[in-house]
Amino acid sequence: MRILYGVAGEGMGHATRSRVVIDHLSRQHEVEVVVSGRAHDYLKAREHDRFGVNRIWGLSIVYEDNEVQQLRTVLANLKGALTSGLPKNLKAYFDLTSQFSPEVVISDFESWSYLYGTLHGLPVVSLDNNQIVNRCAHAPDLLAGKETEYLLAKAVVKAKLPGCFHYLITTFFRPEVTHPRTTLHPPVLRPEIRAARPEPGDHLLVYQTSTSNTALPEILAGTGRECRVYGLRRDLTAEVREGTLRHRPFSEAAFIEDLRTARAVISGGSFTLMSEAIHLGRPMLSVPVKKQFEQILNGRYLQKLGFGLTADEVTGAGVGELLERAGEFERNLAAAPHPGHEETLASLDAVLGRAVAEGAPPEELGS
Repeated sequence: MRILYGVAGEGMGHATRSRVVIDHLSRQHEVEVVVSGRAHDYLKAREHDRFGVNRIWGLSIVYEDNEVQQLRTVLANLKGALTSGLPKNLKAYFDLTSQFSPEVVISDFESWSYLYGTLHGLPVVSLDNNQIVNRCAHAPDLLAGKETEYLLAKAVVKAKLPGCFHYLITTFFRPEVTHPRTTLHPPVLRPEIRAARPEPGDHLLVYQTSTSNTALPEILAGTGRECRVYGLRRDLTAEVREGTLRHRPFSEAAFIEDLRTARAVISGGSFTLMSEAIHLGRPMLSVPVKKQFEQILNGRYLQKLGFGLTADEVTGAGVGELLERAGEFERNLAAAPHPGHEETLASLDAVLGRAVAEGAPPEELGS
């Protein structure tokens, strides 16, 4: 089977999940990957003779003070598409498909591969966590105060990949599915996380994507606990210590070591890191990016399941509650089922087989 695999380049969660899925698929099939942004470099470094990785232009999100800047995001993407994005992608696809004629497309929330598949009458399979916003029902308490943001996010997600052959949604929570051709599956975790063994320590692991949060160091210092901080200082090449704070340059191995041995985790609403923390039994305080509803929903489910807390911002009181209730959250995490992603990969294999046999879904089923 020849598979065109599109990976969204915004954020690294799509890339880390896709790395595992692509490695699995490429053992039996021909796979060509199209990907943008930092995700391209991550996957390109892992490219080998079983699959190829091709750079394309992709959409990006503009953030400021841990908040999505919606107008600036739209303008930046329009400019990028008109000046370089569309011409580059057309050339990339022409060069790729002149030698590789795909039979099926998999999209991890990536638009250009989806459009290619749709225009060529190929079945498109969606594999991501984002579609849970649109294709499942969520209780009113999970939407409270964010109803407008929910409706906007639902419309955006729906418009992103409509009419796919099937939607496989990776998730650690289980809402009611409301759309056809949709199934829920365990999160796909990178092998380094699956190999890690949790060993609770005393430090806090802090992953912060907003470099402008100037109040955070003082709040963390107030805990009196060692805090291993990633992302607040992105230019670091070596660790910098400030009292109990250890500002660390990013290293995948060091980050995983700090995660598996953390007392608790403070981060945003990233599905990938949240899933990894849950797998390793680490309680989390989730502070989602403002106006990014999918992250808000992740955080609210985390709290509802008793795995941690969610808040609009990091405060001393919030961190104190996280530490005070860490034992309670650990017990809940230990009691929860932790299915492996083998079921997810097996379900994908079955869907791909049906997709190639049956072709693209009829137009009237394109919901």
